[in-house]
Amino acid sequence: MYYGGDYNPEQWDEVVWLDDVRLMREAGVTMTTLGVFAWSRIQPDEHTFDFEWLDKIIDLLHENGIGVDLATATASPPPWAAKKYPGILPEDENGSTYWPGSRQAYSPSSPDYRRLAARLVTAIADRYHSHPAVVLWHVNNEYGCHLAYDYSDNAARHFRLWLQRRYGDIDTLNRAWGTAFWSQLYGSFDEIVPPRKSPYSVNPGGVLDFRRFSSDTLLELFVMERDIIKAAGASQPVTTNFMGPFQPLDYWAWADEVDIVSDDNYFEPNDPFSFRAAAFTRDLMRSLKPRTPWLLMEQATNVVSFRPTNAPKAPGQMEALSMQAVGRGADGILFFQWRQSRRGSEKFFSAMVPHAGLETRTWREVKSLGQTLSSLPAFPPKTTDDGEMGSGARVALVFEWANWWAISQPDHPVRLDWLALVQRWYSALHRQNIAVDFVHTGSDLSAYALVIVPHLYLLTDDGADALKEFVNGGGRLLVTPFTDIVDAEDAFRDGGFQVGLRSILGVCVEEFGALVPPPVRTSQDSAGAAVSTTISADEPGQRAAMIDAPFGVVRGEYVAEEIRVLDEQVVIDARYADGRTAGMPALTSRVSGRGVAHYLASVPDDAGMRAITRWLADLAGVQAVFEVASEWVEVARRGDVLTLINHGTDDVSLDVAGADFVTGEAVSGVVLGQYGWRMVRV
Repeated sequence: MYYGGDYNPEQWDEVVWLDDVRLMREAGVTMTTLGVFAWSRIQPDEHTFDFEWLDKIIDLLHENGIGVDLATATASPPPWAAKKYPGILPEDENGSTYWPGSRQAYSPSSPDYRRLAARLVTAIADRYHSHPAVVLWHVNNEYGCHLAYDYSDNAARHFRLWLQRRYGDIDTLNRAWGTAFWSQLYGSFDEIVPPRKSPYSVNPGGVLDFRRFSSDTLLELFVMERDIIKAAGASQPVTTNFMGPFQPLDYWAWADEVDIVSDDNYFEPNDPFSFRAAAFTRDLMRSLKPRTPWLLMEQATNVVSFRPTNAPKAPGQMEALSMQAVGRGADGILFFQWRQSRRGSEKFFSAMVPHAGLETRTWREVKSLGQTLSSLPAFPPKTTDDGEMGSGARVALVFEWANWWAISQPDHPVRLDWLALVQRWYSALHRQNIAVDFVHTGSDLSAYALVIVPHLYLLTDDGADALKEFVNGGGRLLVTPFTDIVDAEDAFRDGGFQVGLRSILGVCVEEFGALVPPPVRTSQDSAGAAVSTTISADEPGQRAAMIDAPFGVVRGEYVAEEIRVLDEQVVIDARYADGRTAGMPALTSRVSGRGVAHYLASVPDDAGMRAITRWLADLAGVQAVFEVASEWVEVARRGDVLTLINHGTDDVSLDVAGADFVTGEAVSGVVLGQYGWRMVRV
C-alpha cells in the first residue's frame, strides 16, 4: 500500500531534506512523487542538464527505504523555452496568448514543445530507468487541467491532419458535419480552423471533433513519453494522474494506455454529502481499468486554496475518505504535497507537514493514517470472479465522454447538466449501498443484471447494437430521457428518434416537452470548476410533471417527453398524472429476447430516482452490498472485504459478522461514530 505525496525538494535547502526523510519515516511514508514541476531546475538552459541535486535526493530517499514515483517534469516548460521558441505558447479561442508565469503554458501540438519534452524525458529515463528507488513513473501532470483546448496555429495544423486521418477526404467531412447549413462547405482541409470565437453557435459536428482531437492530442504526448521511458529499459509501471470525471479527456481511451490508473481529487468539506461525489469518482477510477488496483495520487490533508472559502476537513474526515478509496480499489493513498510551500500560488494549500508545525491535528492524522495503512494485510488476489477488485456490482451506469461533449453543446430542447444527472443516478444507488460499475457501450455487459443508460444523447451504431445484445441476452435495461437522439457525428438518423434502440424499446419520442428547469445551487467540483446541484421545488405547472408509477407518485423534471407506443408488446408501467401530458405513457417496458428494456420519459427528482432504481433492482434480483438503515453509512465490497464508513454525526450500530480485516479477530456487530470505519472480511 503506497503512502506519501508530492515532494518538491527543489524548493528547499539541502539541510531540510534530512529532516524531510526523518519525518517521512516517522509518518510511515513509502513513496514520494518527485520532480513534477522541476523542468527549470533540471534543465536551466537548452544545453545544460543538472542532475546532481536529483541524484542526491533519490539516493537519500532510497537509503531510507522510501520509493520514488519519478515524474518526467514536462508539465510546465521553463521560461527560457518560451523566450527562445515562442511558438510553444498556446492561444485561447480569441487568439490571446497564454504566457509563462503560471503552469501548463504549452501548446500540445507544438513541434518545439514535443522535441524539447522528448529530449528531457530521454535524459531522465536514460539516467534513472534502473535506479532501485524508482518504483513508478509519473508522466507530465494533470493533462489538460488548466488548458484543455488550444486554438493556436499549431493546433490548427494538427487538427487538419487529425481530420484527414478520420475522414479521408473533404466531401466526407462536409457530409458528417452538415456544412451545407449556413454556407459552411469546405473546399479543402486547409480552410478549417479550430472552433475559435464566432458570432454565434459554431458547427456542433466540428466542435465535437475538436473535443475528440484535443483529448487525442494530449494522449499522444503521454504515449510519446511513455514509449521513451520503456525504450530506455524501464520495467516499472507508468502512469499519469487523472482528475475524476474530467470532461475534456476521454479517460476510457487513456486507461488503455496507462499501466495503472491514478487520480487526483479534492472534495468540498463544507458539503456534508461530498462523500457521495467521492464514492462516484472512486468507482469510476476502479471501473476504468477493471481488475487492476488504482492509486489516489493526490488529495488534501486539510484545506485547499482554490475555492472562495477553503474549509478545513473535520477530525477523522481525511482518514474516512482515504479508507473509502481503499475500499473501492485503491492500492495507494497520497497527497499534494509533502511539505507546505512557503512561497508561490499554493502556499496556503495544506500538506502532510504543515507550515504550522508538528504540534497540529494535521500531522497527528498523517501519522495515524500511515500506521493504519501499514497494518493492512494484502487484499486476496482472487476472491471473486473478477479478482481482488471485485465490487460485486451487478448494476452498471453507462458513462461516455463523446456523449458528454455532444450533450453539453447549446441549441438543444433543454440544457442538461449531464455530469450532475449521472451523479444523481449514482447517488440514488449509493444511498441504498447497491454496488455500481461504470461502463461504456463497448464494455462487456454480460456480468450485469441491470444497466442504466443516463441521457445518452449520442449513441453510436455499435453502442446501440451492444445494448440490444445485452437485453436480448437476458439483461434489464433502463433508458432515460434524451437518449438515442443523434449518431456519432451529432446528426439525426433517418426515421426520427430512438432509431438505434427502437426494436427493443418499442417506443419513440415525438415531442421532448421541455419544462422549466428546477432551481439550482452553484458550487465547485474537486478541480475547482463550477457545478450545479438541483434544489427541490414544489411550484406547480410546467416546472414538473407528476408520474403515477407502481412504486409511487414520482416528480419528473426538465422534460415531459411525449412518446409513441409502436407495438402491442409494450407495457405501460406509469403515466403522467397532470399537465398537458396527463394520461400519456411516462414509463414503459418491453420484453425482447430473454430480457426487458424500459423507457423513462422524464427525469425523476432525487426521491424518484431512488424509487425507480429500487424497483428495477428488485425486478433484476439485485441486492445491496449490505442493508443499512442510515443513508450516512456507506458499504463497499473489495473481494470478500466490506468497508463500512459512517459519514454522519450520530453513532450507528451495524449487525455485521465476519473477521476484522486488520486484526483477524472475530466480528459480531460494530458501532461506528462519526467518520468511524471498519473493514470486515465476510
